[in-house]
Amino acid sequence: MSPASAKTNENASTASKEEVARFTAMADAWWDPNGKFKPLHQINPVRIGYIRDFVCAHHGRDANADKPFDGLKLLDIGCGGGLLCEPMARLGAAVTGIDAGDKNIAIAKLHNEQSDLNIDYRHQLPEDLAKTKGTYDIVLNMEVIEHVADVDAFLAASASLLKPGGVMMLSTLNRTLKAFALAKVGAEYVMRWLPAGTHDWHKFVKPSELASALRPHDVDIKDITGMVYSPFKDEWSLSQDIDVNYLVAALKR
Repeated sequence: MSPASAKTNENASTASKEEVARFTAMADAWWDPNGKFKPLHQINPVRIGYIRDFVCAHHGRDANADKPFDGLKLLDIGCGGGLLCEPMARLGAAVTGIDAGDKNIAIAKLHNEQSDLNIDYRHQLPEDLAKTKGTYDIVLNMEVIEHVADVDAFLAASASLLKPGGVMMLSTLNRTLKAFALAKVGAEYVMRWLPAGTHDWHKFVKPSELASALRPHDVDIKDITGMVYSPFKDEWSLSQDIDVNYLVAALKR
């Protein structure tokens, strides 16, 4: 795993106090498309399309249907203010969103009420939710792995919440020099897309490390796709380039 990964300890929390505090401090800005979470708003259409298309292909459903996720239970781990939970609910899924930050969940619940959706938001960690023995058809780990305290324990808990034959969708940052230049220095200090200190390059995860960490929990990667930004179009798109941002689709045996 990444050099930053701690040895798994069943009594340890996967949440990093520093990371939780950082995102909690920005919680009021979750639904501002031009605020501190603007990059997430910009990549959201790409993430939603990737999740929808893979899940529909796996289950033999029409991605263009009104509610293609109808009847599927979905868990969004590290849901923040609910930027992915709400579109997943509109696709028809029964959505549960969990986050280590209580203020994030408060913001998500408030926006959920305003949006007239029925999302189950909980201030909870995956290892604690796993104790209830409930499982889901889809588990999302989007832009969260690079912020946890223990990657191995986090993925173990996440996998335990996934049904056999279920889909796990992940997105994170590759630990490459290109990612350091673009996602760390460029995004935080040059473009000012993110507050300085948002990311720690040493906690970025290589695809091979992710695959190795998932395999012992019967989760196998089926697809890896890059996500790149075009400064000329000011938009994100899917790509074969996985050197910086990448998305992963995996299935549980």
